[in-house]
Amino acid sequence: MTDQKHEETLLDGTVGAELAGARLDLALASLFPDFSRSRLQAWTREGRVSVNGEQRRPRDKVEIGDRVRLRAVTEDQVACVPQDIPLDIVFEDEHILVVNKPAGLVVHPAAGNPDGTLQNALLFHDPALIELPRAGIVHRLDKDTTGLMVVGRSQGAHKRLVEAIAAREVKREYRALVIGGMPASGTIDMPIGRHPTQRTRMAVSPVGKPSVTHFSVLEQFRGHTLLKVLLETGRTHQIRVHMAHLRHPVFGDQVYGGRLHLPGGASEELKQVLRAFKRQALHAKRLQLDHPVSGRPMRFSCAIAPDMRTVIDALAADANVHWHDPDHEEYAGFDDFDGFDEYGDSSED
Repeated sequence: MTDQKHEETLLDGTVGAELAGARLDLALASLFPDFSRSRLQAWTREGRVSVNGEQRRPRDKVEIGDRVRLRAVTEDQVACVPQDIPLDIVFEDEHILVVNKPAGLVVHPAAGNPDGTLQNALLFHDPALIELPRAGIVHRLDKDTTGLMVVGRSQGAHKRLVEAIAAREVKREYRALVIGGMPASGTIDMPIGRHPTQRTRMAVSPVGKPSVTHFSVLEQFRGHTLLKVLLETGRTHQIRVHMAHLRHPVFGDQVYGGRLHLPGGASEELKQVLRAFKRQALHAKRLQLDHPVSGRPMRFSCAIAPDMRTVIDALAADANVHWHDPDHEEYAGFDDFDGFDEYGDSSED
């Protein structure tokens, strides 16, 4: 970890006719679109915004010809150092980066994980990311969940990605191996919040935030089910909490899953494979979004991680089934992927 660094940039703008009578915070969002409205409001309260040389409040009105000056601050917000950690890059351009995160890699530094994270790796790959919040990371995967994540590489791209995720415009598709048999498809609409007594866990709670998970069965094994899961919201541990609440926890989940489940009459070979798997069997396989700068629709995909694939193959052999994962099958209610630019592994798993 390093000391937190700050760099100040002076930006100027002039209020045009289209902004006359608008609140200052709305005018700032229009004049300086690379920054979020909440960030601009905070800077205004800190005295970093002046109108005609005078400090104003976010709710104050502006008029035609007002001269607005912003003292913007870029900073390494988590005081994170670059580290040479390999990245599996699926796609990159000057505005975004899409990576396939392996199991065991924490996304950003936190208590107990001061370094060795994806954020450290991103800063080594692109030192300019130090100017963005959390090196451009806009969403997370749990430490032991594998798969796709998108990262913003510029102020504008980062801001628009955050807004797109908040507006549920970024589609995320997972593969989850769960315990027990499941209906062919369904939707879990249950709010999720912090567990009332175990603060490191989440739980279905009537006072939690709205949380919606769609699922459909890809393959049924003896005692386990392989699911395609689509997130409509993105709460912490959402898939794991929802599945555990239905008493079909994700296989291998050390927090929500309980004891190891072995199919009746399982061979010693299958038992060894299942016992050796020490993480949740959850993989972020597909990511669909509009490019934050060009607006071009894009879809990314990556193969299921080898250790999870080994478990699925063993269960398939035990059940005498040939499992497959149709690449273009889509769950009803979500936009069709057809016509989107594709990157990464688009073959069947």
